[in-house]
This record gives sequence, C-alpha cells and structure tokens, in this order.
Amino acid sequence: MKQAARLQLKLGQKLKLAPQLRQAIALLQLNRLELKDHIREILESNPLLEREDDRDHSDEPEAERDSSDDGPDVEIGEDFGFDDLPDGYSIASEAPRYDEFVSDRAEESLQQHLLWQANLSGFNDTDSAIARAIIYALDEDGYLKDDLDTLRMSLAPEYLVSRDEVAAVLERVQHFEPVGVACRDLSECLLVQLEARSASTPGLGLASYIVRHHLDTLARQDPRLLVRATGFNEADVAEAVALIRTLNPHPCSRFGSDAENYIVPDVYIHPQGDGWRVSLNPDSDPGLRLNRTYMDLVRKSRGKDKEYLKDRLQEARWLISGLEMRNQTLLAVTEAIVKRQHGFLSEGEVAMKPLLQREVAESVGVHESTVSRATTHKYAHTPRGTFELKHFFSVGVSGPGGEDVAATAVKAHLRRMIQEESSGKPLSDQALVGALAARGIRLARRTVAKYREQLGIPGSAARRRQARMQA
Repeated sequence: MKQAARLQLKLGQKLKLAPQLRQAIALLQLNRLELKDHIREILESNPLLEREDDRDHSDEPEAERDSSDDGPDVEIGEDFGFDDLPDGYSIASEAPRYDEFVSDRAEESLQQHLLWQANLSGFNDTDSAIARAIIYALDEDGYLKDDLDTLRMSLAPEYLVSRDEVAAVLERVQHFEPVGVACRDLSECLLVQLEARSASTPGLGLASYIVRHHLDTLARQDPRLLVRATGFNEADVAEAVALIRTLNPHPCSRFGSDAENYIVPDVYIHPQGDGWRVSLNPDSDPGLRLNRTYMDLVRKSRGKDKEYLKDRLQEARWLISGLEMRNQTLLAVTEAIVKRQHGFLSEGEVAMKPLLQREVAESVGVHESTVSRATTHKYAHTPRGTFELKHFFSVGVSGPGGEDVAATAVKAHLRRMIQEESSGKPLSDQALVGALAARGIRLARRTVAKYREQLGIPGSAARRRQARMQA
C-alpha cells in the first residue's frame, strides 16, 4: 500500500561565512609577494579599481569624497571582523590557491615542485588544503617545524580536520620526490627513505632499528659501540651502516630558495623612549581607490552591463575593506607580541618569554587561527635582525621559582654555555643539565640533547674530536 506524500517544514540553523569575510581571511594569510601579485591580477580584471597614483593630481579633491556616496547602493553585508568567526563548523569552499601567487622563476623552488606533485596526487579538497598547509610550513631545508595541532589550527575555520587526517596527508607528502621531505627530524627523514627501499634490501631491518633507536651512537662513528648497543655481529652492523650512508640527510638541498626568501619586512619595530613602536611597511598600503569614470558608467548603464559593473564595484569595495582589515590585524597582533617579548628586543634570546598563539588571540580579541595566519610568512624588522613573527612564540619549560622559561631562551643559554666551554673538556649533555639546574632551569637529559640537536651542535664526543683535529 502506497503512502501519501507529506509536506513537512523543518527549522534549522546553518553557519556560513560572508563572502567578504572569506576574502579577508584569504588576504590575511598571503605574504607580501603573494599579496602584490593578487592585487595586480584584480587591478587587471576589475575596471572599477585603480591606484591613487594612476590619475592626475587634478582629480584629488573629487577623490577625497566618501566612497560610500559613489554610485548605486550595493549590498555588501553587515560590518564584519575576524573575531566574528564561530567555533566548530565547516564550510564547503576552496582553500586559497597559494600556488597561483608564486612568481614564475627560472629555477623551480621546493615549494613549487611539491605543489606540482600535490596537484597530481588525486587529493580531495580537504586533503589538498592539508597538503598545501604542510608544504608552506617547511623550512629552507625541507623540514617540518610545525606540529600537527599547529597545522590543524592553520586550516581552521575553513577546514576542521583531525590529527589523524593531517598525519595521513603528511605521510603521503613525505613520500613525494625528494623522498624524506616534510619530516620533523633527521631520524624520521632517514626512516622515510628506508621505507621507500625494497623489502629485500640487505640490512634494511637493522638499519631502520639503528636509525630509530641508536642514531646518537651511530653519530660517534664507532662500530664497536653499535655492536654492543644492538647485539648484532660486526658484519651485520657494517652492512646496515653502509646502507644508512647511502641516505641523504638533506634531501631538499638541490632546490633553489623560494622567492619568498628575499625577505622584505611586513612590520617595523622601533625603540621609542622606554618602549617600542610598531609600524607597518608603507608598501602594505597599495593605495587603491574607485575609478571615477567607471563609477559614472554604473549610474548610466542598464541590463547586463549594469549587473557586471555592480559586481565589480562590490568586489572592489570588499578588497579595499579586506586590505584595511589585514593591516589592522597584522598591526594589532604584532603589538601584542611586542608587549610580551620586549625583553627579547632589549636583551636577546636569553630574555625570550613563553608565548602561545592562544594568548595573543585572547589579547587581540580574535580567533586563534587568525593569529596563525597573521604570523605565517610575515616578517618583522627589529634592532636585533629580521624575524618571522612565529619566531616570537615559544613553549615554556620549568624555570626558577616555578615560573616558566621559553624554550628559545633555554636554547640560547645552551648555545652560550657550549661556546664558553673548554675545547679540551666539552660539556656532556648531563653536565649541561647540571649547569642549567644551577641557573634554576630543570630539564631532562633527553630534552637537553633534543635542544642541542635543534641548534645543530654535535655531542660532546664529536666536539672533542673536532677540537683535536683543529689543534
């Protein structure tokens, strides 16, 4: 028996980003070179936009009129800001196409090479966005310094993904060419290269075991130590070590630096009296305005021409508004960072304070993902050099009096102590633990070893051999 069709009404709520907020988010995460190319492309396609210096000075008095009085009314939505982003939702949209803004270069960069592979990998929209986030988080050596949670945050709110999803895409990227890219440390880099070898490769199992558990012992270049550590005979250990030596600890070294490495600061931090002043790079304001001639055409046109010009007018106003919001957010985030890290500006890395993106987000009143976007590939010029804004974030470790000390400051202490050590008697990791404890900083030996490796400083045995060779 057939049932009669019924008509039902259902009430529900759905979260959706306003188009102008989407554009503002995309603008915020572009670096200066990408932003410059993006603006150039829009100027070429939108006749309603022009630069202020493209017209004669005779037009200036007229141009000073409020643009809100120009042309027909165009609905662009209510006032919006990055702090309007709600927590816990996802939207179906394309992530910003970072690769579209990378300048053409005679020599292919690592990022361009990886993006090309990502585009051919059959990723869905979400995985493609994750892959791009990973690729743009790599350092100049092709290593990934951001953890999985930081990558997840950089994708919000467009994509709400889990750690497992990020980890799965990361594993695929690590097997792009060159194999071993996007690894977190040397051990992982070598293991990924070993995983790519045939399972029948002689010595593969033992080589993987040594890289995973005895990399420090391997660095001492004493086969007898590896024999004792692994319990295998000398022939097996020699075969495994020979295989490891065929691996490349710097698989990305053959690629040229990306154009972004020609750093132009986004913000300047100047001493002012007893404090510090933050100012934007003047080039951050492209000086855009609405074209008067085409504004008159909007009033006079009819039909499809009018609709086209109204759409371009809306696009132009959103871009101008989005650029203003980008600059305001970048300035506010930098000022919040300076307020916390003024000790670094005065005394150097030993005075760096623990600082998380969440703290800056709460101070500025925006979503944490906004801080992530505002500090990625954005650079500040300071009296102590030019640094990416992410450099000023650091986790805390236990310090004197129970207060936390920034990991960056601990590394600075380690570097200074090793520089001042006796060349004939280099400090072991355990001795460094004791020296830090004397300064009120308590760390485990493995943490000290990790920080030392991150600084690119070899162990005490290797430093002793270097001193003997130089003597």
